Amino acid sequence: MLHLAYSPLYSEGISPDARFPRARYARVRERLEPARAAGRIAFHEPEPIDAADLWRAHDVDYVRAFLEGTLPAREVRRIGIRPWTASFVERVLRLTGGTLSALQALARGARIAGNVAGGTHHAHHAQGGGYCVFNDLAIAARVALDELGWGRVLVVDLDVHHGDGTAALFADEPRVHTLSFHARLNFPRDKPPSDRDVAFEDGTRDAEYLAALELELPRALEASRPDLILFQAGVDALEADSLGRLSLTRLGLQARNRLVFAAAAEAGCPLLLTMGGGYGKPLEASLEAHADLFLAASEVAAQA
Repeated sequence: MLHLAYSPLYSEGISPDARFPRARYARVRERLEPARAAGRIAFHEPEPIDAADLWRAHDVDYVRAFLEGTLPAREVRRIGIRPWTASFVERVLRLTGGTLSALQALARGARIAGNVAGGTHHAHHAQGGGYCVFNDLAIAARVALDELGWGRVLVVDLDVHHGDGTAALFADEPRVHTLSFHARLNFPRDKPPSDRDVAFEDGTRDAEYLAALELELPRALEASRPDLILFQAGVDALEADSLGRLSLTRLGLQARNRLVFAAAAEAGCPLLLTMGGGYGKPLEASLEAHADLFLAASEVAAQA
């Protein structure tokens, strides 16, 4: 059975007036209900993350300002989700805690687990950005290294946007290897170097993208020799995505997911999934691709 962290607050904690597709979390959860009813997926409400775990990756003053609601207006604008609801803080804490919940499932022996949210890779040490407040990938990697006994972590970031926060946070950490596939001309403007960056031109299609992934995943495994893989599985590389600039298809993303699953199997290490971005117009294109990821992961879990 696949462990997935999910909370209704993932959607409900964002204002209906925000320029963000807040319904996508709840609607992906709905699409996974038949798999839950069949016993293939188990959903778990995550606990809010502790501030001490946030400090593993983030500045104490930044964390305190967010929790107390005193972030400067420019910082709120940089994050980009406005207006904030009364439950937005708890939403962020549960979302970040959801990735740690999946990590704990892996620590208990699962080979694959995930969060129906997360992948908040634009959050830096002392600031958020691009809809990201705290970097759940970085926090999970720190917990894995410092508390759970894993020695090396590979972050495979296949969101269409560069994983700038994660790259910056681990620039001087040899135990974490970062791989980012992204659109070269897309957000963010400043892209601190990952251990390996692969940037694609606008309109890149399945064949070129998958050929690059088939080449780069084995290289990343060889360079990192990971004990744990964190997969930022954004689907905003879809041609239908309003913020993407690439032209991948649903079938191409399914093939992408299989390549990552196979890489984890080859490395013999557990795999943690985070949902990442998806801003399709229509949104159904993103919902289908998000659901594809978790349904395919449930098949991997059943075979483990």
